[in-house]
Amino acid sequence: MKNLLRYIIARTLLTIPMLFILLTIVFVVVRVMPGDPVSAMLGGHAPQKVIDQKKEELGLNKPLIVQYGNYLWQILNLDLGDSMIFKQRVFDTMRDKIPATFELTLFGMIITLSVGVTLGVYAADKRRSFRDYAIRLYGIVIYCIPVYWLGLMLQMVFGIWLDIFPIAGRTGAQIFTADFDWTGLYVIDTLVVRDYTALWDVLMHLVLPSFTLGLVLSGIFIRLTRANMLDVLKSDYIVAARARGIRHFRVVYKYAFMNAFIPILTMMGLEFAYLMSGALLTETTFSWPGLGRLLLERIYLRDYPTIQGVIIVYALIVALVSLAVDIIYSMVDPRVRY
Repeated sequence: MKNLLRYIIARTLLTIPMLFILLTIVFVVVRVMPGDPVSAMLGGHAPQKVIDQKKEELGLNKPLIVQYGNYLWQILNLDLGDSMIFKQRVFDTMRDKIPATFELTLFGMIITLSVGVTLGVYAADKRRSFRDYAIRLYGIVIYCIPVYWLGLMLQMVFGIWLDIFPIAGRTGAQIFTADFDWTGLYVIDTLVVRDYTALWDVLMHLVLPSFTLGLVLSGIFIRLTRANMLDVLKSDYIVAARARGIRHFRVVYKYAFMNAFIPILTMMGLEFAYLMSGALLTETTFSWPGLGRLLLERIYLRDYPTIQGVIIVYALIVALVSLAVDIIYSMVDPRVRY
């Protein structure tokens, strides 16, 4: 337990220089991009005097090193600053967006694991059969499909042609979120207040975006799970279990799978970051009010503080999830010690 605590502290301290490097890169990149917040606010036809006055008001006329120092001081004081465009606190802007993105990413991960791991285990069990080849082909094809194109196709088929699922937003117009919006995680909130009508509506709105996000990454888990399962199925204890007459289903889907799942658990932490980045395109496609859509909107407006704040929050979420996966890994595999 003491070693694990020491590891958690070390990982937390290592996150600080990672954030510092990320902050520096983002700070420089957003300022070398064409355009600036003043041009986005005033357009290209404002008098030069007005433009200079606005830049002075926003502090954009100061040297970059001074702007960078001021921003670092804000971050050290746990202040993400104010939006240059809308004059509101960056954290207040993101407060309602973070739960929306987290909920979408979580359900996307559930879809990824449910489809990818299940098909990967089944493909390994049916090795070199037609079903194995079909699943492997699916894994290659689905990973090559752009996430926004898959989202558009699912919208067209299941939202427009078949009219089964809604194609935009988190809830329908007939649902009043003020009745249950406590944490911003609508699935949990509706369960807490026992509003099952709203729960059904929330789940229906989650289906298409979470499947869009989850199916693309399922291809990676199919290949990873299949490869690990094939290695485990060659182990001596699996041969011994079969020789003892233990049922095939129990040998493959319990003993072999539990040992093959350990490397998959490690990959989950890495792919969570990929899901977070994929949420940007998915949220735009489905008009999902999350961090990804907010980031895209503020990039168009060159809203420097909001762009930097969103990326910092993304980095913190990914770091926390990676740390949580490492802790779970040590609990699942008793051979791992930190």
